[in-house]
Amino acid sequence: MDKLVAANKKLWDELAAVHAESKFYDVQSFLAGKSSLKRIELEELGDIAGKSLLHMQCHFGMDSLSLARLGARVTGLDFSGQAIELARSLNTQLGLSARFVESDVAGARTVIEEQFDIVFTSYGVLVWLPDLKAWAKSIADCLKPGGMFLLVEEHPFTYMLEQEADRLEIKYSYFEREPIELPVSGSYADPEARIEQPVTYEWVHTISEVITSLIGAGLTIESLREFPFCMYRKFNSLVEDEDGYFQSPDHPGLPLLYSLRARLRI
Repeated sequence: MDKLVAANKKLWDELAAVHAESKFYDVQSFLAGKSSLKRIELEELGDIAGKSLLHMQCHFGMDSLSLARLGARVTGLDFSGQAIELARSLNTQLGLSARFVESDVAGARTVIEEQFDIVFTSYGVLVWLPDLKAWAKSIADCLKPGGMFLLVEEHPFTYMLEQEADRLEIKYSYFEREPIELPVSGSYADPEARIEQPVTYEWVHTISEVITSLIGAGLTIESLREFPFCMYRKFNSLVEDEDGYFQSPDHPGLPLLYSLRARLRI
């Protein structure tokens, strides 16, 4: 398992620089004042001014820094050292006071002593985690009693699908448990990017596994919302809407994204 995670870390070390230069992330517009946050997380988080917030799996920090611009006291955490270095550089350029820490999710409490009002994570994060019980425990350990956890994530239903010509077809089981080995060909942010790491490993987690893990760690689920769109063109047949999300014109009822809000029991 450690070898699989190490391969994924090598991939994300490479992707940090690729993504920072991509049109998808548009760092120059971000530096000029554009927020990287989407409507869903803004609605779910509400007013975060003055609150302490831990952003788990923060990549190179754009969302973390967007949250800091809204007045939160932000700590970003990611297992990619290259991504953390880029996040710190952006933080300095913007004159913000966010903090960025290199660690995997399970080790968060070994490098961060503080407990937070909010723990937040979003968009394509869970497939990189082999153990959701350890993930949920880390969230609970990092929250203050009564603190809020927010997840906005690709719906696991999407991992059942594959693009066939101009159609989406169901190809895989919803209940996949073994890590999936996938060849690396570019990135969602830059399909033409040359990546040295040849393969990646992903773990698909059902929504019931997510919920059960969080409840087992001492959190109470407050809301679960599902949406017929996702945050990038995961399949070629998806089209972009006015909010910057992507949905299927042929299958407008497909669940492609969900948000889950929970609170640590006092």
